[in-house]
Amino acid sequence: MMKLSVLDQSPISMGETPEMALQHTLELAKWTEELGYHRYWVAEHHNTNGLAISAPEIVMARIASVTNHIRVGSGGILLPQYSAYKVAEIGKTLAAFFPNRIDIGVGNSPGGSQQTRAALIDNPSGSLTEFPQQVADLQGFLHNSLPRDHDFRLVKASPRVEQAPPLWMLGLSERSAKHAAELGAGFIFGHFIYPGSGVKALQAYRDHFSPSVDREAPESMACIFIVCAETEEEAEEHALTQDKWLLNVSKGLGTKVVSAEAVRRDEGKLSTEDKEMIKKNRERCIVGTPETVKQQLLALQEKYQTDEFMVINNTFDFEAKKKSYRLLAEAML
Repeated sequence: MMKLSVLDQSPISMGETPEMALQHTLELAKWTEELGYHRYWVAEHHNTNGLAISAPEIVMARIASVTNHIRVGSGGILLPQYSAYKVAEIGKTLAAFFPNRIDIGVGNSPGGSQQTRAALIDNPSGSLTEFPQQVADLQGFLHNSLPRDHDFRLVKASPRVEQAPPLWMLGLSERSAKHAAELGAGFIFGHFIYPGSGVKALQAYRDHFSPSVDREAPESMACIFIVCAETEEEAEEHALTQDKWLLNVSKGLGTKVVSAEAVRRDEGKLSTEDKEMIKKNRERCIVGTPETVKQQLLALQEKYQTDEFMVINNTFDFEAKKKSYRLLAEAML
């Protein structure tokens, strides 16, 4: 049995506005809920013209309000930029509106350039190395379980809901996996960012898991780019647009997703290094027909020993993206 979920960065295609991209996010959430997807998580990015979500908590509330049962979460809130106490109150408020449907996923990322982080953070002296303590504090605020000697032991996160949203940590390494395990949090491995350490990271999470106020047993998933179409040729056509977008991202260009036609027009401008990077980036993706995708995803499931995959698709054509999620659901669910 496999669960499929969605990670949406709300990419903006060339010719679209941010308003249109966010409307597509709502439409895709409703669409994938109908198809049987388990969760719908939204990312957080700043100071970019290529991705529309900078306030995931607001987008989560909007998605949950137009859907009925799919779990809605953050993938993830960039905790080093914020107060753990405030994030806990955001999570609990969402859980009060949408009981047993909210996930709080957090990541250890600066959110952009140092200047961007400086604009976000309320503590100029704060360091990314403080992330482990922040996550522990967040868990404590969510479950009213801070140690008795904690400075904020008497500060309670409100509203005091009966069931706090479960905590997830996003990571790429054994170190981050062990941290999630020791806290008893859920762990999501970012195969779509860096697939190389997946086996070791997920094994480390299982090996080091300790039950907590958050969950009694380990719970993990992996996130991967998937482009699925009826034919290999069609899948490759749409994947071209994601290839170029990923290449631009690797160069620090937060640009919009361009069409396959535009990609082909610029093919002659690609350097040898560009072509190698595109080839390397394909390790983060599965591209093909439903049968091809199914075989590769089942192989990855066996390799990772996890029963849930979160799927991201940053291609140009929105209708083709919807079709990709439909074909994948029909093949796997």
